[in-house]
Amino acid sequence: MTLCGELAGKPISAMALLGIGFRSISMSPAAIGPVKAMLTELPLKELEEFFADNLDAPTSRTPIRALLQAFADDRGIPL
Repeated sequence: MTLCGELAGKPISAMALLGIGFRSISMSPAAIGPVKAMLTELPLKELEEFFADNLDAPTSRTPIRALLQAFADDRGIPL
């Protein structure tokens, strides 16, 4: 899947998009550095499993953004 737009220009948003299956994203040139830094540290298989577990789980009171931040923090992924 491909996505073009500003959403992919933020590292945490790009990480979410990758977690749900997007493999081609576009962004402004200024966003490439921070997103690339996130990508070089991202364990994609772990992220996919994280999404499978959290999207299929009963409704959680924790926002997905907070869950993604914790995922990144636990693995030293720069956001």
